[in-house]
Amino acid sequence: MSNLHNHPSQPSDADAGIEVTQDFERFTQRNDIFTRAFWDDTIRSAKTDGFFASYRMEAAPRRGDGFTQRDFALRNASWLISDVLSERGAKEGKREGFQAPISYDTPIAADKMQVEDPSLMSAEIKRIAQFFGADLCAVTELDERWHYVTRVDTRDMSEAANELPAGITHVIVLGHQMDEGLVASYPSALAGAATGREYSHEASIVMQVAAYIRNLGYEAVASMNDTGLVIPYALKAGLGEYARNQMVITPEFGPRLRFSKIFTSLPLQSDPPKKLGVAEFCNICTKCADACPVKALPFGQPDVSTQTSSIKGVRKWTADAEKCFGFWAKMSSDCAICMRVCPFNRDFSKVQHKLWLKLALSSWRKLALALDRGRGARAKPSAWWAKAK
Repeated sequence: MSNLHNHPSQPSDADAGIEVTQDFERFTQRNDIFTRAFWDDTIRSAKTDGFFASYRMEAAPRRGDGFTQRDFALRNASWLISDVLSERGAKEGKREGFQAPISYDTPIAADKMQVEDPSLMSAEIKRIAQFFGADLCAVTELDERWHYVTRVDTRDMSEAANELPAGITHVIVLGHQMDEGLVASYPSALAGAATGREYSHEASIVMQVAAYIRNLGYEAVASMNDTGLVIPYALKAGLGEYARNQMVITPEFGPRLRFSKIFTSLPLQSDPPKKLGVAEFCNICTKCADACPVKALPFGQPDVSTQTSSIKGVRKWTADAEKCFGFWAKMSSDCAICMRVCPFNRDFSKVQHKLWLKLALSSWRKLALALDRGRGARAKPSAWWAKAK
């Protein structure tokens, strides 16, 4: 394993709110809860098979508001671009963007553009990312601790080599905002369209930004859920702070984001991590844990997990992935109630929410929590459809 994370130019784990213990072990992707649903008999069931089938409209949709054929149809359509991408390497056992990095669609230019100032190049990449549609963009150093020990060959769910090209030094982390109105309707198949839309968006954006870098003559590997864990990279890049609901809370969009990343050899200047005060707020707030129907989210202080589907040796809030995914399978759709009820799930472009954020991240956090009372109720999915009429 590389010792890059100990390089003196890099910020410490503590700066990013990360606590790694002596029992640390890199994560094996085969143990991811979604991958286990294909090979682990303790996870796989008729319900989990039905969950995946529902994304192909092969399973009968549930009845009721938010689970009609129209709701499932929109959700599945939102995933289309991501699905097309992930299926193109199926014959080689590569589900690109999930169980394998996204393969190069453009070659690396033979002529390498010289980068005189990495800080200016970082600013340029952020502008390019915004041009292609990313809502957030930041840069941090490569840290192999967060990379999967092995990836998964989807032909037989066996372990396969998880390697990056030589010369990779930095990771560009991109944030993609989820639709606030759809998130408000969790849990529902309709709300799942907020997730799928951003996976399709990020597939396009991350590939285009990576292609731009390759056209400059540098390595650039576009990546979504594959290759490594994105949350530690988002924390190290200063995009936000880790929360009880297992999400990165950002000052721009709260928890309402999906993340993607690009591994590159392009000379860049990293962004510093930021201690915002989210952890202190989460220490007095349990709204996400209280709202979870299957009690998959933790109460109390961060701890070191021994669960199969969680990284070992990192002290943090950790969800019970088996309970969580079991609820997803039961509904035949993803669930983000914890995102919906989070006090940070607000529109921070509005003055009143900006003021609330200042309170929440200060010593007045108890007042901010009291002011949040009554927020986060589920919006009727049918009301979302009614707005289109």
